[in-house]
Parts: sequence; C-alpha cells; structure tokens
Amino acid sequence: MSTTPHVPGPGLPDAKAALGWMHTARFLTTAAQLNQLPAITVPEIAFVGRSNAGKSTCINTLTQQRQLAFASKKPGRTQHINLFALGKQGATDAVLADLPGYGYAAVSRSDKQRWQQVMANYLVSRQGLTGIVLLCDPRLGLTELDEALLEVVRPRVEQGLKFLVLLTKADKLTRAEQAKALSIARLQAGGGEVRMFSALKRQGVDEVAQLLWQWAHPTEEPAAEPDQNP
Repeated sequence: MSTTPHVPGPGLPDAKAALGWMHTARFLTTAAQLNQLPAITVPEIAFVGRSNAGKSTCINTLTQQRQLAFASKKPGRTQHINLFALGKQGATDAVLADLPGYGYAAVSRSDKQRWQQVMANYLVSRQGLTGIVLLCDPRLGLTELDEALLEVVRPRVEQGLKFLVLLTKADKLTRAEQAKALSIARLQAGGGEVRMFSALKRQGVDEVAQLLWQWAHPTEEPAAEPDQNP
C-alpha cells in the first residue's frame, strides 16, 4: 500500500483527532420502523450495503470498538436501524445510522420488500441525513440492488447530500485490481466519492474518519445537543 503521508485538506482535522472523535461513538437507540426513530438535530451519517459487504466491521474499525455494530452470524437477519451518538460524553454533535444489510438470500421475500421500502423511505425523507456511506465488495462491484439504492438517493445527492462509496476488503485485491475497481466505481458513483478500505490492513481508515468528521462539521462546530441516554 502507499506509504505517502495523508495531509489534511482545508477544514480537516488530523487523523488522530478524527479517530478520537469516532471513538466516542456510543449506542443511542434502535428502531424497526421510521416512526420509532427520534428526531435528530445534528448531522446524521448512514451506513448502507449488502449483508456481506463488511458494514459492521467497517463501523467497528472506524470507532475502534469491537462490538459497537453487531455482526450477526446469519447475515441479513438484523432488521433494525441502529443509531450511535458521536461527541464528547454528555453531548452529541453527530449520529451514525447503521441500516440493515440487504440482498441476503436467506431472508424471506416479504421481509426483503418490507426493509427495502423502510430503507428507501429513510434515505428519501430522513430530515437530518447529511451523508451516506455505501459499502461494496469490490470483487463483486456495484450490484443491481446497489444501483437501485443509488437511484433512490440521486436527487438528494444532487441537492448536496454527501455520498461515499467505500470499497471494502481491499486487502483481497492487488494494487492493479484496486486501481481498476476504483475507476469502475467512480463511473458509477454519480458524483459521490470513492475510497478503498481494509479493516485488516487499516487502509483508508484515517482518511474516512477525517472525511466523516468534515461531513459532520462542514463550517464550524454545530451546537451540541444533550445525550438522550444517561
């Protein structure tokens, strides 16, 4: 992997500060339906992707916590939206939303359809949604379900919603294969950013943490709101 040091751009914290912020993540609430989610007044960043794309591993790696996001032994069986608060203890300046994985064959057709509708409604209507991280296994590329999700969020992305395609499990690809996967994904990302990511090799971890911090703090520190949980 490249050993060139990453220099923070304008408005970006250094990697240590960004990772320190990510490490503050703590469970906020879980919901099976949109109307069960609390109203959030701080930026919300959603993680979405196929059930086997490595979403839980990515969240746990970014937050440096082993079991913050639950990885079920049966992919696709976790059918709740889980929210995690970010910020100093006692205050929240951003929220991560872990959406259920989609596309796993073992889930019934009715469950798939129900959750596809819940996710679509969330992505279209969630007021505080600031950014979306779509996780994708670069060996498979963006699937039809990923493309469908892109179509759902495209209008909001065009209106300024932040969007990142994160190509996980990068350690399973050669450098040439990574370069090819990046090129293809950039053509499909519809204006969003594309990054390689490997929890095992920690590739992309610093850069993604910095990017998410920037999404949550676009100009200046927003007013933090009190934690809803003690």
